[in-house]
Amino acid sequence: MTYYQFVQAVEDRMKEAVRDSVAVHIHTAEKNNGTIRRGITLTEQNINISPTIYLEEYYRQFQKGTTLEYITADILRLYHEVRFQKPWGEEKINAYSKVKDKVIYRLVNLEENQKRLKDVPYIRYLDLAVVFYVLLEVTKYGTATMPVRNAHLDMWGVTKEELYRRASENTCRLLPDEFSAMSAVIEELSGMAFGQEGRDDDGEWGEEMYVLSNRIRSYGAAAILYDNRLEGIGAYLKSNYYVLPSSVHEVIVIPEHAAVGKEELSAMVAEINRTQVEAEEVLSDRAYYYDREERRLCM
Repeated sequence: MTYYQFVQAVEDRMKEAVRDSVAVHIHTAEKNNGTIRRGITLTEQNINISPTIYLEEYYRQFQKGTTLEYITADILRLYHEVRFQKPWGEEKINAYSKVKDKVIYRLVNLEENQKRLKDVPYIRYLDLAVVFYVLLEVTKYGTATMPVRNAHLDMWGVTKEELYRRASENTCRLLPDEFSAMSAVIEELSGMAFGQEGRDDDGEWGEEMYVLSNRIRSYGAAAILYDNRLEGIGAYLKSNYYVLPSSVHEVIVIPEHAAVGKEELSAMVAEINRTQVEAEEVLSDRAYYYDREERRLCM
């Protein structure tokens, strides 16, 4: 079964599984870095915010033997957990005063999102672009957001500079950052402690790599924009350091004394992006350098 046939089959089964007041249809979206994704959108009567559940991961499960019945049931379970139970009032979206405390920013690659950036306000940062969203809800599955478009700025009567100022205040408050040793992050994600092979010659963990993200680890690379965050990391490390954009969700921090040359670091980032990171989640192929004296991140 091809992916397109799989999507059609899931749509048919979902239509049979939901109640009559829920409409099911296939939704195709252009996501970050121009990536095209297909998902199932479920629209309820009198609810103007609809979740889209993308199917690429489910298709991989199907190819490994998971049945359509199980996949349909899991999508239905997920839908009931992420669905909005009341409409988001249009008057809230139309009035800047109603959304200004929910405006946040994300970081995306500038070059890979040229088409998308024509329709949205953005601010250039290094080889990246700062883009804006209204944060509707935070769940254990991630965030429900509305992208801010140029038309919104016209309707709200605000500039992108005002939007950035507001997002700078909101993002660190709504999505606090988290700075952790790489070993602690891997241990948490794997759910198990490391063996002796992970320790250095003194029997201690070598804490030479760190991860900076937000606490929900969703578009957490934007934490490099938080006020005084990079300065604070430099003070903690007592060193200049490199920032490796491992994905849109996090960056890796390596003190200068523990890093290989900058050319090697950028080559390593590019290779990891090609082989281990989903195209939609790639942030940049370049390593960055933070200079404590200049208090500046540069390429």
